Amino acid sequence: MGSETGAGNGGQRGIDRNRSGTPGRFAPGGAMSGRGVTTEDEANLPAAGVAAAPPPGTGAGAPSLAAQIGATANGGHGGALGEPEGRSLETPITGPAKREVDLYVRTYSTLLQSSGAISVSSLEPAHIMAAASLHAGATETAPDMNAFMYSTQRLPACIVDVRRIVLAQSQHDFHRAGYGQLDSWEMQSAPGRRRRWLFDGNETLAAYIASASDLDDAVPTIVAWQIEWNKFNRLFAADRELRAEIDALAEGIGVPPSEEHFARIGERLLLAPGDWNRLRTVWGVRLWPNLARMARERKRFSIQLLGGSHNGYARSARQWWAPIAARLQELGLADRPLYFVSSNTHSIANVLSGTAQRRRDAIVASIRRTGHAELVPELERIERGDSRSPWENWLYFAARSYFAAPGMAEERERRNAEEQAAGIHTIDPTGAVDVGVQIIDLAKLDPDCFDPRLRGGIDRMIDGRGGDGAIDADGRNADGFDGRAEGSDAVIVNINYPLGLAAYYLLTQTGIAVDAIQGIYVLGKAATLNGRIGDVMISNVVYDEHSNNTYWFDNCFEYGNLAPYLVFGDLLDNQKAVTVKGTYLQNQGYLDFFYREAYTVVEMEAGPYLSAICEELFPRRYPSGEAVNLQMAMRSRGVDLGILHYASDTPYTRAQTLGARGLDYYGLDSTYASTIAILRRIFDRERARLSR
Repeated sequence: MGSETGAGNGGQRGIDRNRSGTPGRFAPGGAMSGRGVTTEDEANLPAAGVAAAPPPGTGAGAPSLAAQIGATANGGHGGALGEPEGRSLETPITGPAKREVDLYVRTYSTLLQSSGAISVSSLEPAHIMAAASLHAGATETAPDMNAFMYSTQRLPACIVDVRRIVLAQSQHDFHRAGYGQLDSWEMQSAPGRRRRWLFDGNETLAAYIASASDLDDAVPTIVAWQIEWNKFNRLFAADRELRAEIDALAEGIGVPPSEEHFARIGERLLLAPGDWNRLRTVWGVRLWPNLARMARERKRFSIQLLGGSHNGYARSARQWWAPIAARLQELGLADRPLYFVSSNTHSIANVLSGTAQRRRDAIVASIRRTGHAELVPELERIERGDSRSPWENWLYFAARSYFAAPGMAEERERRNAEEQAAGIHTIDPTGAVDVGVQIIDLAKLDPDCFDPRLRGGIDRMIDGRGGDGAIDADGRNADGFDGRAEGSDAVIVNINYPLGLAAYYLLTQTGIAVDAIQGIYVLGKAATLNGRIGDVMISNVVYDEHSNNTYWFDNCFEYGNLAPYLVFGDLLDNQKAVTVKGTYLQNQGYLDFFYREAYTVVEMEAGPYLSAICEELFPRRYPSGEAVNLQMAMRSRGVDLGILHYASDTPYTRAQTLGARGLDYYGLDSTYASTIAILRRIFDRERARLSR
């Protein structure tokens, strides 16, 4: 099913609607109706307790969502929760669902408790039985290139040479297991996943894990990669002529293949032309040597976990915070009011520092000179006035290629110096937690360097996008914020969004160290069950698979905050999200259940962040398997919370994933629209705080 239509909703784009066309409302009696919790509902909610009763209409005996997931996964129906009109939960979900996913997680979790290494092959049956949506072709003869490319982008290039993989929380754990020379190993990285990898140059790959989510991510990724590698190996074994041809190309014998010859090789490997070209792009000059290795060597990875504990993850988070605390002290910014942002380390710096705008002519000339296939045509459209995209988005995207080009080291140093002069200080990670940080001193920001969308320099009317022409509710007070002139003493701590449960540990550590958190804002990527890649989703209900809690909260963002800045995607507010354990830990039955319950956003960090916020608001640890209402406590404590997701995957449409394709220029639109909205919210809140 194409990503242009909502999955399973008769082709209707956007959120499900009832007969009156009101978004976000479902059949009466639903425990999780998209409307959130009204003032009338609050009379029925505990004033100070963590666990809140479900909204009226669910019935006292309504089962929890976690219980219904289990019932539905085993062929039962979903129980009392409301569903979009016209979709019956009485229809059982057939095929693999939650039970198979849970079995897979239990399998690798228990096997990794062994004191020795285990064979990755022993995990393949459970992986295949789980029938991950991301690995829909696991049992097919032809390589599943969506899964293979997704995994390739999340593993270092040296994985081709690896036989043994070891995972640990700390250097001490590695040393205790006999890996005492890690400092001399080669640092490795993967384009699609931030994780500290170290390679011994021979056949052993080590990785630091920052939370249990690293296991839920890395283990299925490694299993999927091995399954697909061995499919290639079997294809080569059945075609000796092709194997000899690949060996000759790897050794540089003869002339390189023509495009026609290249296409025929892909056909013999059962690859679609687009997949074959993607593999050539990703592997580059290593294509033929890697294929030759595939032909002669079957992968039999072993994997070992060297210990692991909750306290170990907490220690890693404390070590991650230590250089941040030291830098805050060094800059004289300790004990200041703080806005916590989880996003990335490029978009905020770009829109605040003006480094790209100052180099506009040089960046344009560089892109023209290199003939960038995507950016040159868009540049010409912008210059002719035929593109809706703002100049700034093009510059930010093009700046990545400009600064990364060979011979640009001095230019990168000048850029970093300009950012520091503007009060933006970057701290690169050095420990087990591979999450970079930016400290931003609001008093040092120069509003003349801001993106025009922060200065009020563009028309912010919602015109022609389904709105009524109303101005963004928080817009006017954010225009041209001048922290120095207005006496701001606040800082922004922006972290490069962590993976899964690491979000819980990092926000918890931040809350322990900082008394005056003014706001928490999260920008992350997610799969969408009813939208398209590039859409932005705003949720106010989150079901968390880690805690089995359902969280209700006031999301400070709504349609009007982002619509003026989103050009290519759609904006979907009043959504419900589910925080899953891993990208490979979802299957069709699992997704069908959540979609029937109107959960349309599938992501990995919101639940852990909300669990940390829960502990910040209440005098005990977050509960398990409860309905948790954060709204009243957030209001009474003045906590400002905003969670935004941009759509990077459409699980109902095979191969529609940024993990396999990469984030293109148009996908960047949602990132910058969200970044602008977050900064405008912070500026508006800071002005209001200073006025008091």
